[in-house]
Amino acid sequence: MSGGRKPVRDWIVDLSEEDRRTVGKDIQKVEFGWPIGRPHCAPIGNGLWEVRCTLANNRIARTIFCLLEGEMILLHASIKKTQATASADLTIALRRQQEFFR
Repeated sequence: MSGGRKPVRDWIVDLSEEDRRTVGKDIQKVEFGWPIGRPHCAPIGNGLWEVRCTLANNRIARTIFCLLEGEMILLHASIKKTQATASADLTIALRRQQEFFR
């Protein structure tokens, strides 16, 4: 990110150890298994994809990413509270994606 920020890394670091391990393994599975589909990964439009994680206590996390020159760029991550990806999460991811394509 611009200014050296790493918001997805910061979000992951704030998770419990168990959840960090789950999210990390799921991101790694998508990165090294690319292209990979459901249930691990799904397109969400505008060149964005999501890594789908099931965390402890039946919580669901999503890490939104895009691809840039064959590399996985992690844009945003959150714990889902509704069935659909929140529009605020998509807005953040799209804004960060635009920073990389300038």
